[in-house]
Amino acid sequence: MQICHLGRVDYAPTYDAMVAFTEARTAETSDELWVCEHPPVFTQGIAGKDDHLLAPGDIPVVRTNRGGQVTYHGPGQVVAYPLIDLQRAGYFVKEYVYRIEEAVIRTLDHFGVTGHRVGGAPGIYVRLDDPASHAVLPQRPQKKVEGQQPAADPHFGGLGKIAALGIKVSRHCTYHGVALNVAMDLQPYTRINPCGYAGLQTVDLSTIGVAVSWDEAAQVLSQKLGATLSP
Repeated sequence: MQICHLGRVDYAPTYDAMVAFTEARTAETSDELWVCEHPPVFTQGIAGKDDHLLAPGDIPVVRTNRGGQVTYHGPGQVVAYPLIDLQRAGYFVKEYVYRIEEAVIRTLDHFGVTGHRVGGAPGIYVRLDDPASHAVLPQRPQKKVEGQQPAADPHFGGLGKIAALGIKVSRHCTYHGVALNVAMDLQPYTRINPCGYAGLQTVDLSTIGVAVSWDEAAQVLSQKLGATLSP
């Protein structure tokens, strides 16, 4: 997979470029990973509800065709867009999501932080009181048991979201991707219900005491994604 470091780029033209790349690619097109940073922008998923946009103010809102609800991109956040042919890679969408999350977990582990999954809520979360704790979450994803009642809505007690995930798959090919919060102004998250969850706290590595540069975080995440997304 070719890794392309784009620097700080506006969201809308990057989105358009992903769509164009995916529409034009053939079975012989090499997979790519675009790594970048965006100026402040709210992005809304294809089924996003406007009532999750509480007070966007002067930050633009871009409507997209990815899954999920509204999220925020801004300086100090590493955004990674894997452009992968899943049919050629040999795995399906559910495993693709798992592999992206695993790359984030391994990236956080590199910096001494334990990332967690929450059942029914894609993305990666950290314990606010002890970000290095390996203790198992009661909210963790669990296998369904026949005859068991469906799981309740996700709950986030004691957790902060550090990485958001939103994808699109067209003709077995992926675009959009994952955003890891490194050292951001987190105030814009208070203007939305992040990922559609009222009151969900959003954190970055800086907030939980990890001092790391954007470049280093981008390099580690790129390496981990390259490894976990391999066929």
